[in-house]
Amino acid sequence: MPLHTPHLKSPARTRTARRTFAAALCVALLWGAGGGASLAGEPVRGGVLRFLVEHEPSTLVSIAHTAGPTQRVSPKVTEGLLAYDLDFNPGPALATQWSVSPDGLVYTFTLRDGVKWHDGKDFTSEDVAYSIKLLKENHPRGRGTFAAVTAVDTPDPHTAIIRLSKPAPYLLTALDASESPIVAKHIYEGTDPLTNKNASAPIGTGPFVFKEWVKGSHVILERNPDYWDKGKPYLDRVVIRFIADQSARSAAFETGELDLAGGPPVPRSDLARVQALPSIGSETRGYEYNGNMTQLYFNFDTPQLKDKRVRLAIAHAIDLNRLLDVVYFGYGTIAPSPVGPDLKKFVNPAIEPYGFDLKAANRLLDEAGYPRKADGTRFPLRLYANPFNGRDSGDFVKQALAKVGIPVDFQFFDFSTYIQKAYTGREFDLTLESLSNTFDPTPGVQRIFWSKNFKVGLPFSNASHYDNPQVDALLEAAAVESDPTKRRQLWFTFQQAIYDDVAAVHLIAPQGVTLFNKKVKNHTLGVTGPNASFADVYIEK
Repeated sequence: MPLHTPHLKSPARTRTARRTFAAALCVALLWGAGGGASLAGEPVRGGVLRFLVEHEPSTLVSIAHTAGPTQRVSPKVTEGLLAYDLDFNPGPALATQWSVSPDGLVYTFTLRDGVKWHDGKDFTSEDVAYSIKLLKENHPRGRGTFAAVTAVDTPDPHTAIIRLSKPAPYLLTALDASESPIVAKHIYEGTDPLTNKNASAPIGTGPFVFKEWVKGSHVILERNPDYWDKGKPYLDRVVIRFIADQSARSAAFETGELDLAGGPPVPRSDLARVQALPSIGSETRGYEYNGNMTQLYFNFDTPQLKDKRVRLAIAHAIDLNRLLDVVYFGYGTIAPSPVGPDLKKFVNPAIEPYGFDLKAANRLLDEAGYPRKADGTRFPLRLYANPFNGRDSGDFVKQALAKVGIPVDFQFFDFSTYIQKAYTGREFDLTLESLSNTFDPTPGVQRIFWSKNFKVGLPFSNASHYDNPQVDALLEAAAVESDPTKRRQLWFTFQQAIYDDVAAVHLIAPQGVTLFNKKVKNHTLGVTGPNASFADVYIEK
């Protein structure tokens, strides 16, 4: 069995934040047009990349969505203002230059000239302004990330000036295509971004042009011959396949039907065997921007779960060490805090697992007024699971709670149905989620526990309907605190408050693993890994 492998860290974040937001400093960063990590070898033009996205997305644009499948697809077509290398340094994408005012309230971006949307219209600052508005109003994390934005000025077609009412010390790391895509104003204006036709047939500025989406099967993207980064992309086509069945994914790699996939895309029980194939390579970098986490969330509208003793009993019933070994095969780290190990400088070291203690769990349930009945049960609960966590995690929790007299009705859905059931229907009592911390705890964690982010139908938001004024105040203070030491302390206090309230049970930080055919080059050049544009990817002949 593999050793318990700690999740990747991002050591340059502290340096980047210091450099970017230092008082009385105006930052202007410049990369070349093809900036990023060092490229491998001499790129070869042509070829078709067969890219796996495990679960079919419900939309192909991440303007109002943070779902993993959407973030895999969206950046290939729809770009962001910036991109980030493997040291988390920002570099140019649709913006070529940028600066931040000394007070942290004004961000000025010089936009790339000569960029066109795939329908032939010019890309301008008006598109940036409208996209920031959409992200602020509709994006699960953007509602927090851009909360302080008061205006986006557009003095000319190639200048966008974001004005804030309060500092946002994370903003310059939030502008990747997967997180904050820039969409066309002329396509979205006056429409609902969740239902706009662009969600299923996107028009972007990216290296690949949308060709077709055959539901249940694949998406085809073709080379953009008019891409602003001349000579790129190198690939002729990207075929994005959807294979929900884990065993089928393993077989597809073994038979050479797939070239690249992130995740890990195969069951962890198969991972070592697939990695050993002579034609297959693996990479664990490229997941730092996501900050992978898994959590068990409570529905605070469920009467039994309003009692903290019940929530604590559930926490005591789950053996995290066994969960890591049995379900994750050791590929990950136990992560008991809402802030995971990828954000090391923000993790409160005082937060430890609640501890596996069936005796304490049974006592707490008795004290809460839920003794065992004649059949040995206390009360039933309905459990959902994000399919990225797999059935095994749900089965594990179901068996764990049965031991303390809580029968669980575990309902497992495909990805699109899960989103609808969990965030619109909200008929769960418990849900196993995989909400990433992202590049900073304000965008990544605030959305989950901030009472103002409870919005029925908004994916990956405060589905628990958790409402704690103390927590709200801490989250809102941390979001605008520019002093790194004070901000860190606010996050420490927040974690302790969440822990004391048993607002959720934080489980495992899974290790990301990308599998690839060894002929595929430049698939991981930055912290977004398989969520990048693939403009630099090529297939060795």
